[in-house]
Amino acid sequence: MNLKTKRYFFKAIIITLLFLLVEPGLFFGQRTGYSREEMIKRRENLMNKVGDGLIILFGEAMDQPAAHFRQDNDFFYFTGIEDKNAILVLNGKTKESFLFLPHQTAREEIMEGPNWLKMEKNAERLGLTRVMELSEFEEYLARNTRGPKSKFYVRLSPRDQVDMSRGEMRIFMARKNRIHYNDLISLDEHRVQKLKERFPEVELHDVTPLIDEMRLIKTEEEIAILRRNGKLTAEAIKEAMLTSRPGMYEYEIEAVAIFHILKGGARGPAYAPIVGSGPNTCILHYNKNSRRLEEGDLILMDFGADLDQLCIDITRTWPVSGKFTPEQREVYEIVLTVQKACIEAYRPGVTADDVRRHVEEELKKKKIDARGLRGGIGHYVGLSTHDVGPTGIPLRPGMVFAIEPALYYPEKNIGIRIEDTVLITANGCEVLTKDVPKEIDEIERLLAQRPRLK
Repeated sequence: MNLKTKRYFFKAIIITLLFLLVEPGLFFGQRTGYSREEMIKRRENLMNKVGDGLIILFGEAMDQPAAHFRQDNDFFYFTGIEDKNAILVLNGKTKESFLFLPHQTAREEIMEGPNWLKMEKNAERLGLTRVMELSEFEEYLARNTRGPKSKFYVRLSPRDQVDMSRGEMRIFMARKNRIHYNDLISLDEHRVQKLKERFPEVELHDVTPLIDEMRLIKTEEEIAILRRNGKLTAEAIKEAMLTSRPGMYEYEIEAVAIFHILKGGARGPAYAPIVGSGPNTCILHYNKNSRRLEEGDLILMDFGADLDQLCIDITRTWPVSGKFTPEQREVYEIVLTVQKACIEAYRPGVTADDVRRHVEEELKKKKIDARGLRGGIGHYVGLSTHDVGPTGIPLRPGMVFAIEPALYYPEKNIGIRIEDTVLITANGCEVLTKDVPKEIDEIERLLAQRPRLK
């Protein structure tokens, strides 16, 4: 070992000891929102679904440019850790669980911090059978493969990301591949090819339907985090509303909300924030956030935090001047009536058709023309803003989704969307994002609290 290597080595030891003295769980990537018992229960549940098969889940491989590292959703769901280049293997026959991690050089430890391989009693703390070096991964598979009847359960369907579901990932991949110069297989497809090359006799099965079934129903620990996130994101949007005024730029409104969620412990936004004013309220996924706000504009803000790798989704629309015009108010009341009627209908056993019938009845009672809005059940929310789960099924306790009716009139610069994240409970539903105003009078009262506009 030369002098330079010795220096790196001793620096790594000192840094590791300092962090362990401060907070070992935080340094080694252990999330505070999830317990060891929760992860054990999830892994046992999945192993019970596959018989004698081996389940193989890969962690995220690399950082996104200029962004915090975010672990692969499926891998994180069963481990709760954020180490890079990790592999989890669950043995359905023996009910054992193994985490494989890369051996790090002294320089790697200095640059990124040590991974769980360096942690004393790592397997015990994580509730795993053993934590092993990545170099042992293929040997473990070879020792636990029993000829043509062996099965590997891997991810054959697309992965989901923080802001996109599996189905959306498939769509965007197809769009990318319109240009054959972009036509590259995904990292998951590459991994599947490697497994087929090295274990050609083994049957490969898609594990994602089994995972999606579990992720669809949120656990008590997930619900507690989502409640915290709902409050945090609601507070952030309220601060943004109180800050807004003519002459500001959309990105300034975005900055206020991001500051608030970061200060509250979130990793960052769950998706690119949408802050559209005037004509931009009518662009559904607008996120340039570069226009200057003008007197008489509406602001449509679609925003959510990523807290402990669980997302929230809220949209509010408000008048930058503090008061809705009569025409803005009329459109807003339609959207709000539909949204509230949807929420009233949500309870276990209800289908999207049931919700639409209830909405129609409420609109008739109030003699409101919904202008084509019918209501229904929105997209699931969880580890991804557009989370995994089948559509068209009756509601069940533990489901979490966003409902977001909207009306858009580009010729009048009126785009109004009202969105909340909702948890289905045993007897009805809980609006996780209720702490940000959406009634017209409440919005105008809040905006009246702003310092006097000059």
